[in-house]
Amino acid sequence: MKPHVICHMMSPLDGRLAVADWSGSPQGGFDERVAEYERVHDSLEGDAWLAGRVTMEEFATGEPHPPASFDKPARPHHFAGREAEGYAIAVDPHGKLHWTAPDIEGDHVVVALGPDVLDAQLAELAADGISYVVATGSSLDLAGMLDTLGRELGIKRLLLEGGGGMNGAFLRAGLVDEISLVVFPAIDGRSGGRTIFEGGDEGLADAVSLTLSSCEVRRGGGVHLRYAVAGR
Repeated sequence: MKPHVICHMMSPLDGRLAVADWSGSPQGGFDERVAEYERVHDSLEGDAWLAGRVTMEEFATGEPHPPASFDKPARPHHFAGREAEGYAIAVDPHGKLHWTAPDIEGDHVVVALGPDVLDAQLAELAADGISYVVATGSSLDLAGMLDTLGRELGIKRLLLEGGGGMNGAFLRAGLVDEISLVVFPAIDGRSGGRTIFEGGDEGLADAVSLTLSSCEVRRGGGVHLRYAVAGR
């Protein structure tokens, strides 16, 4: 069963993604904004959080290190930690991430991979005590991945915290139930910067319909907005 998915993001007034490039404010800078975003994250009480490869590169700092020899690894999934208090889901279609630990600040790592991932990469993950889910079709099936995570790990509430492309893909697929957005008093203003939602040339105007469900003033001049998401 698909978990309830909340896309949780932080944003300046112009929706740009790179927090370090936002303008400052007397009400708080980079560290204060990130801390407040994390406080809201905790208040949402997710069982798991999910991000894409680019975001997860901050945490996956290892080099390739497959075992010298290994039996054929399990497909389509392998779960090394079914009783974790929290899960960090890394969407890595081509198996480019390499890990130095099986958890991120206590959250057990689960890697979602495309169908063409090499056996050596799966063996490396299994040897490192990391769980994985491999797509069974011609490409990474986001809906199928969520269903597997819910069924196998009991994840009921997942926080989507990806880049704009990842967030857009989940919205386009109709997999997001809520948007949680913390808007801070800042502006990026650069032309061509990444935004928190990106839907390619087609955009997302025909994919979603939003209804405001709550609004709360937070520390650092932030405003926490929550929207219910419906398809179009």
